[in-house]
Parts: sequence; structure tokens; C-alpha cells
Amino acid sequence: MHLSRRNLLASAALSAAPLPRRRHERLDTGFERLAADGYSLLTGQKAGVVTNPTGITRDARHIVDVMHQDPRVQLTAVFGPEHGFRGTAQAGGSEGRYDDPATGLPVYDTYLKSGRPLADVFTASGVDTVVFDIQDVGARFYTYIWTLYDCMEAARLAGKRFVVLDRPNPVTGRAAGGPVLHKEFATFVGRQPIAQAHGMTVAELARLFNGEFLTAPVPLETVLMSGWRRGLFYDDCGLPWVPPSPNMPTADTALVYSGTCMFEGTNLSEGRGTTRPFELLGAEGIDGRWAAAVNALGLPGVRFREAYFAPTFSKFAGRTAGGVQLHVTDRAAYDPVRTGIALLVTARKVWDGFAWRSDDWIDKLTGSDRVRTMIDAGAGTDEVTGAWQDELAAFRRVRKEYLLYK
Repeated sequence: MHLSRRNLLASAALSAAPLPRRRHERLDTGFERLAADGYSLLTGQKAGVVTNPTGITRDARHIVDVMHQDPRVQLTAVFGPEHGFRGTAQAGGSEGRYDDPATGLPVYDTYLKSGRPLADVFTASGVDTVVFDIQDVGARFYTYIWTLYDCMEAARLAGKRFVVLDRPNPVTGRAAGGPVLHKEFATFVGRQPIAQAHGMTVAELARLFNGEFLTAPVPLETVLMSGWRRGLFYDDCGLPWVPPSPNMPTADTALVYSGTCMFEGTNLSEGRGTTRPFELLGAEGIDGRWAAAVNALGLPGVRFREAYFAPTFSKFAGRTAGGVQLHVTDRAAYDPVRTGIALLVTARKVWDGFAWRSDDWIDKLTGSDRVRTMIDAGAGTDEVTGAWQDELAAFRRVRKEYLLYK
């Protein structure tokens, strides 16, 4: 950790200083505050925006459309992440390079690009400032935060300014939880050692990346929200929900995702191809014993219903899978990562067909081989979750230095 850089970054008021706060209690996103200030941070700059369908205003207009029509800002490019700027691509896909029909702006593809190749995209676009505005869901393996990281590093290499417009962490920013990535397991679903449920906003993550992980800091400015508190869930914020990706249909999905996404690393369905992805889990041959086993653990804030479903695509497409549906009964008490581990442990015990994906994807999701090897060795939920507590405590200490909301 580059701890010596904290004081330097903390002294740069432009990174954390909020714009003037409005005189009402509603939540205003970073974009709304940027616009209310007349886009002063972008004056005299050619700006390009890294965004997707979640980059909207309170009245559900896309920020690219709003900025394109406003003479106070010179928007000259858009950069699309995984799933694309307009969100038409499924997991593991993007929209490529094209001109946006609505605005005529060039749209550049950032997906799976990093370092110098991504810096070359920024250079070719001709922008002076790269602006980031994407709704995150609070999990380390959700790729948009690593698009943020890669774009920050590429902007530094290309000599560009970087501005992050903040949005809520939809599952609150109260605490970090889960295992911390080990660097030897770094991939696009986890570039750097942060917790599986990081408990931060994208502006806070940008400051963390700049202070701890980038090769050298990028000129960074953040536009904070007003009216957001760390204990707020998304439906407390009064903002419309736009699915950040095709399998994140509701804020309820985000609530469970940092735990149940681990089932991507198994031969069980994680509910893709159903109307409740990451809330429905199962496989052919599983019956009510799984729901009974995990309910018997008495996990706080959640119950499990025996469920049967036939996904329309992905694992078990067109076939009937048996398993569970999660029902969160007390989201303040619910621990998604611990619940995910309990589900893995019990699934392995009650279903003799249980297997990990052959590419050890579970190791990439959890950030090490520890979860897989401990569960294979017969460890229980408490033993597995207890194994990461020291590294989680260390991450929480570092994280605290970069929090912007109290």
C-alpha cells in the first residue's frame, strides 16, 4: 500500500471538495450537481463520458442527451463499458465502435481494454477530460468499477483529466464485507485487493484507486452527491432504477449479488435466464432438502423457499432446475457474502452433483483459492468466513481514509 501518498491526495481539495449544496433534503447525484453549477469543472474542455444506460437524471433523461443539448458543455465523445453505452449486449459483450444515432457522437468501446491500448482510445477521441458516470452495485466482481480503474490509469497515460460523478452504493455504504482479493488472482472481475462487498461509492473508490493502486495518481476531481447517507438503500434515494446490466433488473438483485454471484463459479444456475437472477439458484436433481438445510442455519435477515424454474438461456436453458429462492426479510441484518458461503456449503452437502467450474472461476470471484479449498475440505460457514477476518480488518482501515460521506 502506498500510504505515503494519502497526505498528498488529501491536500488536493479538488478531489473531494463538494459543490455548493442545495437547500433541500432530496438526493442529488454528482451529475445533477455538476449541471446545477453550470458545468464549471468542464469549462474550456472537450469532454468524453464513460457511461451506460444508468447515467440518467432524476427525470430519467440520459446525461449524454442532456449534455449534448447544453451549450455550456462541449461533449465530444462517449465511451461504452461491458454491455455497451446503450446497454444492448449481454454479459461478456459490448457494442463496439459506432456513432450514436440520437446525438451523432462517436462511441468508443472500452471493454477488455486497459493500459496503453485504452490510453490510445482516449488520445484518438481528442478529449481533454474523461468523465465517469455509471451506477455500481457494491460488489468487487461487478466490472464497472474496474472500468473506472482502467480508465483512470489510461487517462493518466494519455495525459487527460479525470472527473467522477458520484452515485449511491445501492446496498448502503455502511461497512465492507467478505474476502479481500489476493493479487495473484487479479482479473477484470477484481484488479486490486478490495473486499468482495466494498461498501463504497464510485467516487470513494476512485480516491482509493488513486491513493493506493495506480502506478501514479491521475489528475482526479470528484463531484459528490448531496443528501446521501451511508445507511441508505437505493429505494431510500428517490431515484429511478435502471438495470446496470441485463441480469441486474432491480435493486433487490443488487442486495443479494455480492453473495450469490459466487454460484457463477459452480455448475448450479445463478438464475440467469429467469426474472429473478441471483435470487433463484439451482440445478437439475436438487430438491427441497437444500432449502431445509440452509433455513436450519438461522441466517439473519433471510429465508429460503424451495423453488423450481426453467431458465430461458445460460445454464439449464429450457430444462427444469430445482433449488431455492432467497427472500430477504431484514436487509439491515442480512449479510450477503456470509449467506452466499452458507448456500455453497449446504449445496455441496445435499447434492452429490455439485461441482466447481473447471476454470476455477470461483477463485477469481472470491479473490483466492481459499473458499474453494476450504469448502472441499468440509469447512463450515463460520470457519470459511472466519478465515478472511484479518485481511478484511486491514482493508477496512485503509478504506476509512477515503470515505467521503459520514
